[in-house]
Amino acid sequence: MRLLVIGGAGYVGSVTTAVLVQAGHAVTVVDDLSTGHRDAVPAGAAFRHADVLDERQLGDVLRDVTADGPIDAILHFAARSLVGESVAEPARYFRHNITTTANLLEAMRDHGIRTIVFSSTAATYGEPETSPITEDAPTVPTNPYGASKLAADQLLTFAAPAYGIAAVSLRYFNVAGAYGAQGERHEVETHLIPRLLDVAAGRAPEAAVFGTDYPTPDGTAIRDYIHVRDLAEAHLLALDAAKVGEHLICNLGTGTGFSVYEVLEAVRKATGHAIPATEKPRRAGDPARLVASSERARAVLGWQPERTDLVGTAADAWEFYRRAASDR
Repeated sequence: MRLLVIGGAGYVGSVTTAVLVQAGHAVTVVDDLSTGHRDAVPAGAAFRHADVLDERQLGDVLRDVTADGPIDAILHFAARSLVGESVAEPARYFRHNITTTANLLEAMRDHGIRTIVFSSTAATYGEPETSPITEDAPTVPTNPYGASKLAADQLLTFAAPAYGIAAVSLRYFNVAGAYGAQGERHEVETHLIPRLLDVAAGRAPEAAVFGTDYPTPDGTAIRDYIHVRDLAEAHLLALDAAKVGEHLICNLGTGTGFSVYEVLEAVRKATGHAIPATEKPRRAGDPARLVASSERARAVLGWQPERTDLVGTAADAWEFYRRAASDR
C-alpha cells in the first residue's frame, strides 16, 4: 500500500514506519519536527516537512504525493502528549490534537483517501472504576490531554459515516522499548523507564518512587507497559480491520501491568546498574492501577503482545539509549 504516516519522526511513529517499510509498503512520513527527529525517519521512507495544523501545507503535500498515485491510508501519530503541559496549556492541546485530526479528515475526503488509523490513548478513560479497562468503560478524562484525544476520537466516530471513511483508534497506556535505530528520546522526558535509564547512565542522581502505600501487592502503582514493536504491529493489523463507514476502537495492553518497583528492578537487571531510588508521597490524581484489556484487539485485529518480558523491553530501551548518547 501507499501510506502517509503523520508524526512519523516521533517515537511510536518512527517505529511503525520502520515496520511498514519492512513489510513492503511505500511510506511517506509527514512531520513538522517540533518534537520528532529527522534522523528517526527510517531509510526507505520518503519525508515531507509540513505542519498538518496548516491546511495549505497539508494540501500541498497531498497534491504532490497523490500525483504519483492514490494514497491507501493514513496513520496519525501527530499529537501533543504531555499531561502536565496539557494542564498548563489546555487550549494549545485542544487546538493541536483536534485540529490536526479535523484537517486530515477533510483532506482525506477531498483526496479520496478511505482509511485512517489513529494513535489514541487510554487516558481517555480517566480514573477507571474497574481493571483491566475495556472499551465499554466510561470515558471521563482527568486532564486536557486525555480530553483532547477523546474529542478527536469522537470526531472520527462522526466523520467515518459522513465521509465514507474507515477509522480505527488504538488506545494504550505506557509504551517502552526500542526497535533497531528507532527509540524514545524526548526533549522533556516524563516516562518512567527513560528516567530510570538517565539514572543508570549517570545523568540523574536517583529515581523517585511516588507512593508506596497503594492497595497493590508491593504498595506501588501498577501501570500497563507495551513494547513499541508490538504496538507498531497492531497499527498494521488495524489497516486490514478497518471498515468503511465505521469507527473501531481497540484497547491495547498486556492485561496484567507492572508496579513501579517491578519496573525499577527490571531496569536494574537490564542495565546492570543499582539505580538508587527515593520514596516520595503519592502524586495527586495517580490511580493505583491502570491496565488495559486487549480482548477486542485479539478478537478483531488478531493482535496479541509478544514481547511481554519487561527486562527484555528495558534492555531494548537501554541499548538504544546508549547508542543515541554516543551520537550526541
